[in-house]
Amino acid sequence: MKKVYLGVDIGSVSINLVAIDYNNEIIFKEYSRSNGQPLISTKKALLNLKDKLDGNYEICGVGTTGSGRQLIGMMLGADVVKNEITAHATATMNYVKDARTIFEIGGQDSKMIFLKDGFITDFAMNTVCAAGTGSFLDHQAERLGVPIEEFGDHARKANRNVRIAGRCTVFAESDMISKQQFGFSKEDIINGLCEALVRNYLSNLGRGKKLEPPYVFQGGVAANNGIKDAFERELGAKVFVPENFHVMGALGVAILAKEFIYETKRKTNFRGFETANIDFVPTTFECSGCSNVCEVIKVEVNKEVVAMWGDKCGKWTNSF
Repeated sequence: MKKVYLGVDIGSVSINLVAIDYNNEIIFKEYSRSNGQPLISTKKALLNLKDKLDGNYEICGVGTTGSGRQLIGMMLGADVVKNEITAHATATMNYVKDARTIFEIGGQDSKMIFLKDGFITDFAMNTVCAAGTGSFLDHQAERLGVPIEEFGDHARKANRNVRIAGRCTVFAESDMISKQQFGFSKEDIINGLCEALVRNYLSNLGRGKKLEPPYVFQGGVAANNGIKDAFERELGAKVFVPENFHVMGALGVAILAKEFIYETKRKTNFRGFETANIDFVPTTFECSGCSNVCEVIKVEVNKEVVAMWGDKCGKWTNSF
């Protein structure tokens, strides 16, 4: 039976699941919307993986990343749980070896990662402002009546330059409506929005940083050619979009899980595909043990507590 290593990137908007072999070749990948239900989405993706592997492969390592990495890591029995910066950088360094700057724009947050000689040297992350994220683009595509998959193609049909205020979602949408009332075409406005989002991204995350090529653009928004074109115009350089741009986080943490298993020679903690049939129930409470008043996440299976985290001192986390 062939060995594969599983990586899961669970965010607020999507779940990405990748299975790789020893040579980091992708055996299975799935990108789907989490619809605010990470447990249900993960179970569905896990069953899809089971069907695809058809009993011919053995899961020998599991890694999770993304905002829901701890919950899904507990659910699957992950061997490694890593943040998104580490996961994305790992994938990029394996597939675009000379990359120096990574632009990663996801559903709810944006990141910029700097690399040199195979190491992360710096990074910036924006989780406060939604302007420029995938969810904001989704909203604007819906409002304009353009499928998000066609957003970039519309931007490339623009005939005139339109400057859109992109510093804030409220201002951006208000400005777009004004430009529509002034008679600018949908294509001109979409192109102006792409340029505004790139200016906002580079201004916020690149402030005080030295951006150097080769540039790599990944994350769900990298599917938008209009954003890629705007990056290249603003930077005056080519921007490379990897083949698996939309699952790079899952790919990176799958590689990390594989390396962990080989280096430690441990057996995986993977709970098995029957995990999809287990009912995990998460709840929260405030710990009153000190002035931190941490919000602690508690997960139960059949009314038995199986995991806890969120406490700064480790009082509850270390009880397992």
